[in-house]
Amino acid sequence: MWFDTHCHLFDERFQEDLDAVVARARAAGVRHFVVPGVDVQTSEAAIALAERFEGVYAAVGVHPESLADYRPRMLEEIRRLAAHPKVVAIGEIGLDYYWDVAPREVQREVFVAQLDLARETGLPVVVHNRDATEDVVRLIETEAQGVTGVMHCFTGDLDTAMRCIRCGFFISYGGPLTFKNAEAVREAAARIPAEALVVETDSPYLSPHPLRGKRNEPERVRIVGERLAEIRGLTAQEMADLTTRNALRLFTRVRV
Repeated sequence: MWFDTHCHLFDERFQEDLDAVVARARAAGVRHFVVPGVDVQTSEAAIALAERFEGVYAAVGVHPESLADYRPRMLEEIRRLAAHPKVVAIGEIGLDYYWDVAPREVQREVFVAQLDLARETGLPVVVHNRDATEDVVRLIETEAQGVTGVMHCFTGDLDTAMRCIRCGFFISYGGPLTFKNAEAVREAAARIPAEALVVETDSPYLSPHPLRGKRNEPERVRIVGERLAEIRGLTAQEMADLTTRNALRLFTRVRV
């Protein structure tokens, strides 16, 4: 059984056939799904999906790309939503210096505030990082004591991964692991401690090779997991067991 630790099932691209998408994933062996919000509205939508589908869980948070109209009351809403029994994490949170939709100091302030919320609620965090690696890792090292979490769709080097792992974080691989030009990503993935590995799709984004460019779906977490198994010299079943076991240690509210 596979565990897709990151899929945006509320996305409008799933509006017409979500039931079929979930059914295909289950047929492919995906037992658990985590749907992370990116703002208050999508966090509510993630909870609604968790209530609708067995095996689907929500994460709630404010993404750095959602900070253009940030108001402190947003975090109060996230705190309220985090009490729902099918919310398993605070996320998707982090820093994005590529789009820079909000001043970087605001991004850092809101990231730290949500790390504090994770500590308060006892939930892990789901961390987004784009072009902000040093600040993301530094804030995890200095501001996330007592907090665990996962580095979503990781494409960094081994040193970056190990800095996060030493802070109690997991490393999640998605479609980019399979891309033809991702040898450096695969080199790091081969050496990361097994107990820190999880897999994801980031659906509907980042569909794995050979389906790159198409709408991604949770069933394709199997493609990512099989490629990771090949890199690590394991069978697909061994990788499914390993990454699911790790994900259940990360998301402790998930019911088995």
